Amino acid sequence: MTDGLTEITVIGDDDTGLIASVTNLLFERGINIEDLDQAVREGVFRMKTRVDTSEMVCTREKLRDDLSQLGDELGVEVRIRFPDDRHARQIAVLVSKESHCLRAVLEDWSAEERDAEVSVIIGNHSDLKPLADEHGVPFHDIGDEKGTPDEGELLELLDEYGIDLVVLARYMRILSPDVVFRYENRIVNIHPSLLPSFPGAEAYLQAVEEGVRIAGVTAHYVTTDLDQGPIITQNAFNVPPGADADELRSIGQPVEAETLLRAMDLHLNDEIAVHRGRTRLRDSDKEARLGAPEGLNGSLPDEPVDEPVERILESEAAPQPQD
Repeated sequence: MTDGLTEITVIGDDDTGLIASVTNLLFERGINIEDLDQAVREGVFRMKTRVDTSEMVCTREKLRDDLSQLGDELGVEVRIRFPDDRHARQIAVLVSKESHCLRAVLEDWSAEERDAEVSVIIGNHSDLKPLADEHGVPFHDIGDEKGTPDEGELLELLDEYGIDLVVLARYMRILSPDVVFRYENRIVNIHPSLLPSFPGAEAYLQAVEEGVRIAGVTAHYVTTDLDQGPIITQNAFNVPPGADADELRSIGQPVEAETLLRAMDLHLNDEIAVHRGRTRLRDSDKEARLGAPEGLNGSLPDEPVDEPVERILESEAAPQPQD
């Protein structure tokens, strides 16, 4: 966030009067609401509001206490994040069994100095614990024998480590609204297709079965709709003739890792904003790459191009020369 606004998020069981209770409290403390968004999924209520606290008539500590008390009374969880709460970025990486994205993140974070820390790795299997141990990052297995995660434990861990960004590094599970709503626009997923094409778990196989000539990967924010969140960045590659799903996967996995790292940097550097389900660069002069390399544009044809319809109509209406 670069606009100096404070974020207040309310999560809990849906009930009447929740919005009014929170907004009334803010009004009484001289806090101006700049933006408010609310949704209900599967009985879970979420309200996210961005407010101006520059002229509030109470201290930060008093506001935190009042919101916490109101949350207890309403049976919901209320979180507040002031602009300067966001300087220390803590990252949680969620994994299943595939190691390539996790390895890329850990190696990149070891090689570069950043204002963010990979503070915990959480898996629904224990397969990648040795990789976490190798890099000295705590690992927590929250899955049962079938890999079904305990989302209550997941939320406790995210809260315990003070997580700012959740990265799904091939975490092969769908997050519930209870998790997604708490970390809206702070969960980045990597998907092995050029979304919206081929959502779901078998994207490479779908690409082969459909006979596409160009495949790719997409990093996007997670929403409650599977693989439909705001797209951050994409990368494409050619499909070799006769390639099967395994060959396509071997080509795509390094691209997945690179694209995920790029999306993480864009988020952590606060270079992108989300508006109405789409992302945009905050600064249009930035040289951030969201898609294919610029060199691709030079290889594209530039003619012919349709004339504007208005010009065509004017031409047809003009007097025609006589023989």
